[in-house]
Amino acid sequence: MARTGFVWDEKFAWFELGNYAGSAPSGVHLMQPDRHVYDPEVVRRFRNLVDASGLLRQLVDLPPRPATEAEIGRVHTSAHIAQIKTLSAQPTGGDPGDNAPVPRGAFELAALAAGGAIVAVDAVMAGEVDNAYALLRPAGHHARPDRSMGFCLFSNAAIAGRHLFETHGLKRVAFIDWDVHHGNGTQAAFYDEPRALTISIHQDRLYPVDDGFVDQIGEGAGRGTNLNVPLPPGCGTEAYEAVYDQVVIPALEAYRPEAIIVPSGFDAGAMDPMGRMMVHSEGYRSLTRKLMRAAHDLCHGRIVFIQEGGYSPWTVPFFGLAVLEELSGISTGAIDPHLAYHKALGGQGLLAHQAAAIDAAAQNLRHIPKPA
Repeated sequence: MARTGFVWDEKFAWFELGNYAGSAPSGVHLMQPDRHVYDPEVVRRFRNLVDASGLLRQLVDLPPRPATEAEIGRVHTSAHIAQIKTLSAQPTGGDPGDNAPVPRGAFELAALAAGGAIVAVDAVMAGEVDNAYALLRPAGHHARPDRSMGFCLFSNAAIAGRHLFETHGLKRVAFIDWDVHHGNGTQAAFYDEPRALTISIHQDRLYPVDDGFVDQIGEGAGRGTNLNVPLPPGCGTEAYEAVYDQVVIPALEAYRPEAIIVPSGFDAGAMDPMGRMMVHSEGYRSLTRKLMRAAHDLCHGRIVFIQEGGYSPWTVPFFGLAVLEELSGISTGAIDPHLAYHKALGGQGLLAHQAAAIDAAAQNLRHIPKPA
């Protein structure tokens, strides 16, 4: 068993984005509005399954606290922070565009989420816990330094990473983003930063459609420290296993980070409405195990998972529980009712065109700078 920290606050589920009609433009049109796909019930159901399974009381409670503007400002411009504060204070919020509406009170919730990520890494660094999972909302990995994007206001993982640099003095931190969408905000925050290895495994040109390409490897002093693995739609667990065996783990071994942060979106899971991948709960468990082994071998087990996307209220809780069971070493005996069906889906094996995409990404391993 490990001491696994768990960051959660009921206020995270109060971040509501209102009505939604997919990619239809805002305003008057013929599309009947629907409940927003970024539904707070998904994270609440995740937390409640952890509770109902009996695991919650065996985790270490890590209460979040709001990040300060100075901490957020290590990643984001003052103009961006000011815009979020201004829109958040309006009676009905506001919408700066890029699929990132700002509801009333959003600044306080986004600051609490960013602070929750900081609390998680602080607890791991202090040895209070062995590893941690921060179940945060709003998500962060699309938020660029100068603007919000894709339901994300502040880049939680990047803020936690900068905190590790500035407060704890770390020289190498790896970010392994398995969300089905490209981690463009984390990439932008560290594109010229040699202290950060950013790896994004995502569905090719899903969101954003103009980012996340295999030839984006960083620039300046950070050249070689950004890896993208854009995968064709339809990849199952076996393809993701190959990505980790052939790209992610070799990259970590070459870079030798002092801590690992996982922007953890579960929308690459089978049945998710926002992606076209087929990872199942045992797949997420296996990928977690691979990352934990690498963390044990390279950085004293220091690994923190930070919640990003994941939009299926049926499946996300079981994916998350599998990860938490692996982190803690505790088996709850809870059975994923979707697992047998997900394993039987056609195309779960590694296909030739998927292997080719993984091989192309693996070619960039040669650019990773070796630690001094």
